Amino acid sequence: MSCAEWTMPFPAPELHLDHEAVLWSAGEADRVGRPRLILLHGYGSDEADLFGISAYLPLEPVIASLRAPIPEGPGFAWFSRFTNVSVDPLAANADAAARAVLHWLDDQPDAPTGLLGFSQGGGLAIQLLRLAPERFDFAVTLSAFVVQGAQDGDAVLAESRPPVFWGRGTHDDTIPAAGVARAAEWLEGHTTLDARIYEGLGHGISPLELGDISSFIGAHLPR
Repeated sequence: MSCAEWTMPFPAPELHLDHEAVLWSAGEADRVGRPRLILLHGYGSDEADLFGISAYLPLEPVIASLRAPIPEGPGFAWFSRFTNVSVDPLAANADAAARAVLHWLDDQPDAPTGLLGFSQGGGLAIQLLRLAPERFDFAVTLSAFVVQGAQDGDAVLAESRPPVFWGRGTHDDTIPAAGVARAAEWLEGHTTLDARIYEGLGHGISPLELGDISSFIGAHLPR
């Protein structure tokens, strides 16, 4: 087998979420009539990881923390490092993950919905906005990136400019500089952007950032 054959991308798989793996902040009866916040964890993690920040977020939204569909490393991934690099995925693989979330959302009651994702999950949050801009009210993307290429929803977003919080640290060396630059350009051109940079923060979430995230979400919940 030639080197070229080794580097050819695999076809994007059809992915499905495990409905039983979702962590909810409220029982089914207590979700009625409330907005919803979807949490999307990072590479090699699971639904329990981001769920821990729920205590620092506004109480109004029902939180649903999803598990990525690809078993990988110590946990799960939205896009596999065996099909493309995990922090700069092929658009087809990011789309496959986004469609899996949208199919899960099809089975949920209608409600105003926001997104919060970290790293891979943050890239997926923006990809979801791009695939279905009419389905989401805001997004929080943390230590993340924007997937390369154009999407049909980009033109809609350039007009509607939904609110997006983009947080990152000065010491985050996981996301390449080119990925940060692409995210800055795309987000500034397609969203109402609240961009925050945290001095000394690596690839993670700081207490100061949590406070800013909570304020952002509280300001954009439906009244």
